[in-house]
Amino acid sequence: MSLKVFCTSVTASREVKSQQAEMTRILESKGIQYEYVDISQDNSFLEEMRTKSGNPKAVPPQIFNGDHYCGDFEMFKDAIECDTMTEFLKLSKE
Repeated sequence: MSLKVFCTSVTASREVKSQQAEMTRILESKGIQYEYVDISQDNSFLEEMRTKSGNPKAVPPQIFNGDHYCGDFEMFKDAIECDTMTEFLKLSKE
């Protein structure tokens, strides 16, 4: 498994901070391992996040499984509400 959560440690947006905190808290509470990628540390991480998501204006948090885009915070929240987290994170057995 190679889940990556693209976040930022430098933001003036309370909404982004709150969404990042909620996403990582939920993943941790479910025992799902992931790599935290801080886009504020290197501009190439921001470019990677936007390229992989297919959205040149994407903002954190964004989640990926390997090179597969899972979604943004709203999509993550929808997956929780619909009880489809495993499918959303592409953790299903193939």
